[in-house]
Amino acid sequence: MTSPYRHDSADPVADPVAETSIGEIIGNISNDLSQLFRQEVELAKAEIRQEATKAGKAAGMLGGAGFAGYLAVLLLSFAVVFGLGNVIDYGWAFLIVGIVWAAIGAVLFVNGRKKLKTVDPVPRRTAETLKEDAQWLKNPTG
Repeated sequence: MTSPYRHDSADPVADPVAETSIGEIIGNISNDLSQLFRQEVELAKAEIRQEATKAGKAAGMLGGAGFAGYLAVLLLSFAVVFGLGNVIDYGWAFLIVGIVWAAIGAVLFVNGRKKLKTVDPVPRRTAETLKEDAQWLKNPTG
C-alpha cells in the first residue's frame, strides 16, 4: 500500500503545480497578460465605436439644421422680394413658410447640440478596467 503523502513520479495523479517550472509559470503569466491586453484593446475599440455612432447622429442633426437654415435664408429672401413686390400676397406666404423653416432649423440645432454634448471621447470602462488590472498586478493575491 502506498502512502497518500508520498510523491511518486510514476503516479499519474501527481500534482501538476509542483511539476511546473518557473519558465512555464512566467510563460503562462505572459500569455495571460497578452490576452488581457488584447481584451482591453477590444473593449476600447467597442467604446470608441459607440461614441462615434453618437457623434455621427449628432452631426447628422447639425447637418439637418444647416440645411434647414439654408432653406430659411432662401425662403426669407424670396419673402422679402415678393413682399416688397406685391405688398402682401405672395410675400407674406413666403414669410410664413420661411419662419416655419427657421423654427425647424432651430429645433434641429438645439437637439443636435444637446446630443453632441453627451459624446464622451474617453473610453471610461476601459480606463477603469486598466486601473483594476494595474492594481491586481501590484497585489495579485488580493
